[in-house]
Amino acid sequence: MRLTLLFLFTLIFNFSSAQEITVLDNSTGQPVKEVAIYNKDRSVSIITGESGKADISDFSDTEVIIFSSPYYLEAYRRKREIVNNSNIVLLHSSENQLDQVTLSVARFKLKKNEIPQKIVSISPSEIKMVSPQTSADLLESTGQVFVQKSQLGGGSPMIRGFSTNRLLLTVDGVRMNSAIFRSGNLQNVISVDPLMVESAEVILGPGSVIYGSDAIGGVLNFFTLKPNFSFKEGASVSGNIYTRFSTANNENTVHADVNIGRENWAFRSGLTYSDFGDLKMGEHGPDDYLRREYTVQENGVDVMVRNEDPLVQKPTGYEQINLLQKIKYMPSKDWDFNLGIIYSETSDFPRYDRLYRKRDGVFRAAEWYYGPQKWFFGSFNINHRSDSQIYDRVQFTAAYQNFGESRNDRNFGENILFTTEENVDAWSGNLDFEKDFGNSKLFYGLEYVLNKVSSEGRFRDIQTLDTGETASRYPDASMWQSMAFYSSYQWKLREDLSLQSGFRYNYILIDADFSHRFYDFPFENADINTGALTGSLGINWRQNDFVGWRLGLSTAFRAPNIDDIGKIFDSEPGSVVVPNPNLRSEYAYNAELGADFNFNENIRLALTGYYTYLENAMVRRDFNLNGETEIEYQGELSRVQAIQNVANAYVYGVEAGLEVDFSVALRLKSQFSYTHGEENEGGEYVPLRHAAPLFGNTHLIWNKRRLKFDLFAEYNGQFDFEDLAPGEQDKAYLYALDENGNPYSPAWYTLNLTGQYELNANWLATASIENITDQRYRTYSSGIASAGRNLILALSYTF
Repeated sequence: MRLTLLFLFTLIFNFSSAQEITVLDNSTGQPVKEVAIYNKDRSVSIITGESGKADISDFSDTEVIIFSSPYYLEAYRRKREIVNNSNIVLLHSSENQLDQVTLSVARFKLKKNEIPQKIVSISPSEIKMVSPQTSADLLESTGQVFVQKSQLGGGSPMIRGFSTNRLLLTVDGVRMNSAIFRSGNLQNVISVDPLMVESAEVILGPGSVIYGSDAIGGVLNFFTLKPNFSFKEGASVSGNIYTRFSTANNENTVHADVNIGRENWAFRSGLTYSDFGDLKMGEHGPDDYLRREYTVQENGVDVMVRNEDPLVQKPTGYEQINLLQKIKYMPSKDWDFNLGIIYSETSDFPRYDRLYRKRDGVFRAAEWYYGPQKWFFGSFNINHRSDSQIYDRVQFTAAYQNFGESRNDRNFGENILFTTEENVDAWSGNLDFEKDFGNSKLFYGLEYVLNKVSSEGRFRDIQTLDTGETASRYPDASMWQSMAFYSSYQWKLREDLSLQSGFRYNYILIDADFSHRFYDFPFENADINTGALTGSLGINWRQNDFVGWRLGLSTAFRAPNIDDIGKIFDSEPGSVVVPNPNLRSEYAYNAELGADFNFNENIRLALTGYYTYLENAMVRRDFNLNGETEIEYQGELSRVQAIQNVANAYVYGVEAGLEVDFSVALRLKSQFSYTHGEENEGGEYVPLRHAAPLFGNTHLIWNKRRLKFDLFAEYNGQFDFEDLAPGEQDKAYLYALDENGNPYSPAWYTLNLTGQYELNANWLATASIENITDQRYRTYSSGIASAGRNLILALSYTF
């Protein structure tokens, strides 16, 4: 009898103690707080406390328990399994989740090891570690996206020899490219606040099947902060406060976001403000980059004055504010509704590379600045899950965006300030479906995009304050429309072999009327309607534990936009670009082969080779208006040029990535990219302008418990004079000069160290010393020198 009672007592004790579990980080062994724990129908839901503990006594022994956190892989466990594992649940970091799952290839989640495209994923922890000033800096930190800068308020990504309007930007699945995205360098990516980016993915290579026009070189996808529901009774409040300071440009940034969650409703609000001062370059490097003089006005007269510190690039500073509001409502497990609003605005910011050009020893421009860059983004998204024969998931996304920008310039010693101002209203609608057939998945959808462009030109006499109209940059009230249907199919032939195929048909309409008030154009309007059919086919094969292969074939296109057919602007000193309504779409044909090698559990090597051929490329070439090859533009006789379908180009390259785990705490990561591109000009091939030099980075990362160190190097190869595109050879002011007086882009490197310490569960401190050896350098084609030695301090508080 006593033995029976003792047995029952022991059983009851073990069972009762088995109800309390502990959730731990798989890599660090640290408790994970605020993990939502619930069953399939959410009839039971709890959340872990500060110590990672939770009581699961309300769950039955047989039901599946779900463990969910924004920063960890979602886990599924039965209570019996947890008890058998000493009441411990291990969660894997979301960095691993991003390595395994992608949203970018089909607008729905897919396993990365089953798709042929190469995807670069950026996790939340990487964003915190990098502490980037802008999203352009975030992309550059990957070592797989090259970034050009004409000014501090800028950042133009280059991928596989393509840039600007041959790359596609998306935010929360909505295309950001507008009808006035140009072939020259763009700075629109800085409107995306990196502190409000939850994760990011970059498709390297064509993405037209899913995303349509412009996705030739790649697709850059940003996913912003999401609202989180409460998994405990009543409302839950959480958030983050962040501040950053850097010495190279006296940056001061503050950020705050707060999440209010209830059972079916969630709200997320965010605010970021940044103040950037003039950027200081490094001590050691070409003297050609020094800023020895700059322009001021004294008694109404432009004067060139000596710069007391030639390392400080005057003027380059600006300010920026970003706002975010998200609302999520989930009335049932099959429906959810999402509203997102984002707003970004900069102050005026100088176009630095236009402010140091000289003519006869005198600056050409006394003023050249962009007006406030404004971006409003509103989207409404509906998701529905179903067991119908047509789809398992459907999502509808409607979005409205407004882009505002202006250019302001005044020649040195002159009183007339010229301004062109543009506004784009962009509407879009996407309807996307997913159907799972077990070993295969079908994705298909419809898209409609409408852009309306408003553009005006004016001038102001800064002395008399007289104003008047001048030619606008674009035809006012012009419209660009896109209608498309796409389908993509993924078939898992075997456990180790997957095939993915797809096609898209796009129809493009352009309507623009040209004003003859200022120029005598030989045409009245542009009325373009054109179609484009693109496709893709790829295989992903895990041959064995040692090697896996990826093979992809795809086509992509870029339809002419309003910038291509209708702009009037000074592309370079002595040249003016004029409208050309006779344009067709350009097409790209791409092939790539990738291999992933796992030498053992600790050494991994990824290699990708690719080749892209661009046909009917739209490029800027000499032109004539009614037989005239020169016209007067803003008081200067200028050579006439226009965008034309007169070139073909090819690009090939190799990308390599290496990871070595020396121990649980110590890891080596390295990325390397080599690109070679040429386009035909006048019957011969010349270097392609946006084919970047060799570049990459190498990181040695040590991470143990609360402390993390990252010692890393960034590096770029050299472009000699003959390696530069003809258009770049004519821009000597951007480059250093070689021994023959010719412009060239020198090789450079930086050594950097970042440390991160988790003071407790709430406080995280980050400190970085960038460019430790204080190198003076410019990235290829950039108009501003990069930061010299730079101390960055960041502190965040999570509640």
